[in-house]
Amino acid sequence: MPPTPARLRRIEVLGAFAPRFEEILTSGALDFLAQLDSAFAQRRADVLTERRHRADRLASGSRLDFPRATSAVRGDTNWRVAPPAPGLTARVEITGPPERAAAVAALGSGAQVWTADFEDATSPTWENVVAGQLTLLDAVERGSDFAPAGGGKDRLPTIMVRPRGWHLDEAHLTIDGRAVPASLVDFGLYFFHCGQRQIDRGSGPYFYLPKLENRYEARLWNDVFVLAQDLLGIPQGTIRATALIETVPAAFEMEEILYELREHSCGLNAGRWDYLFSLLKTFGYCTDFLLPDRAAVTMDAPFMRAYAELLVRTCHRRGAHAIGGMVTHLPGDASDAQHAVLARTHQDAEREAAEGFDGAWVTHPALVTVCRAAFDGVLAGRPHRIDSGHGHTRPDIEQSDLLSVRRAVVPPVPEGIRTNVAVALRYFDSWLRGRGTVALDGLLEDTATAEIARVQLWQWLRHRLITRDTLRGLIEAECAALTGESPDARVAEARKILEDTVLNRELPDFFTTEAYRQHLVRRTESPS
Repeated sequence: MPPTPARLRRIEVLGAFAPRFEEILTSGALDFLAQLDSAFAQRRADVLTERRHRADRLASGSRLDFPRATSAVRGDTNWRVAPPAPGLTARVEITGPPERAAAVAALGSGAQVWTADFEDATSPTWENVVAGQLTLLDAVERGSDFAPAGGGKDRLPTIMVRPRGWHLDEAHLTIDGRAVPASLVDFGLYFFHCGQRQIDRGSGPYFYLPKLENRYEARLWNDVFVLAQDLLGIPQGTIRATALIETVPAAFEMEEILYELREHSCGLNAGRWDYLFSLLKTFGYCTDFLLPDRAAVTMDAPFMRAYAELLVRTCHRRGAHAIGGMVTHLPGDASDAQHAVLARTHQDAEREAAEGFDGAWVTHPALVTVCRAAFDGVLAGRPHRIDSGHGHTRPDIEQSDLLSVRRAVVPPVPEGIRTNVAVALRYFDSWLRGRGTVALDGLLEDTATAEIARVQLWQWLRHRLITRDTLRGLIEAECAALTGESPDARVAEARKILEDTVLNRELPDFFTTEAYRQHLVRRTESPS
């Protein structure tokens, strides 16, 4: 059935208008979103239904493995993704929220790519969502805040946008009374306003795709790209996207994801923190997948090494870039602490470069130079490792390698339990107050790391490594501490999110879905 013409559908903006919001929420942009929604909202709903069915099958003992149905895709050595697009050969990519001050810092950091993250680094308040689009528009137009020092026009990083995942809605924009998928809102508004502007500047509309679970979800994104380019008269293949491999099911379909996106693909990214979250969430019911404290699970763990090696091998086999994971350590004020963080960042970047990655993510401008130096030292003048044959002669990665997780042989230590409670509670408070990242004890916490904290608590509780009374006591103590730290903290709401997602028998897939509906939706019933 063809999409319903947008003019016959009721498009409503239910969020408040702030200064300049009319520059983003134009009739043309809203009509464009309506056309995307009409074409893809049902397929998106089907994707979410299949996710739930797969989760139920895995919980019932179904085996997770490389799909037999796509063995021909994996076995065909001839297909490759599109050649690298302008501006997308990078040693260092800096990521952060599309908030103005953070964007100015990122664009002046010296990184080659800036990823504006609407997913894990943004609290999706209506104000943040629309203001983030304004930040991107100004950055592309080179507003005064974003003008490079010395006036050189080519010194700013290439911009990529990470829209919210398929599982999230944008409740402040409705069509026929139904919330628009948040992924289409973030993608559509940026593409409508900035796509041609980026092309005119010699770059292009580039994206990171979060939390994909299989080839069908990648195919859905590819079809969105095809229609969007047709609607705006932009040549096919202009859009490029890097898929984040940050769910365990996606790790078994890396080649298939590249294949579905191949005309629009530029690579894969090892989203290590979301990957750990996915592992815990997918197999949280099983004692074989109990993990120690987050800090003790490094990329040297066998299952994480297998994941990283398979990603690099897959990318270079198919002519795609392999981008490493994010460094979450933050430089401290003290010189000793800063030196330690820089040394750790250099070591981590050297390891990823030696493993075959073409670049990596950082979250702080101070880490850009040291990360780039590590990659420059290993790559020795080469722009990337595509066509290098890196790892092609190594033994195949098997299903058992990706799932070689040993049960933690001892219960979590009290400090580890308390840390998870503290991180989750403080992050939820920050998120409720409109901030998508928070610095805690030298680490930058975002949605992904908060998810790890709360899922580990649920898993430890389920398998009786901690008691409900112990956990409730720690929550009470950390709530009291948070109240003392900040009189503006939304302690009661943060506590409710934590208890709702940790103390229940069933584990919610994401804290963000229900917490968004309960706490961040502020409808004003404004006419569109």
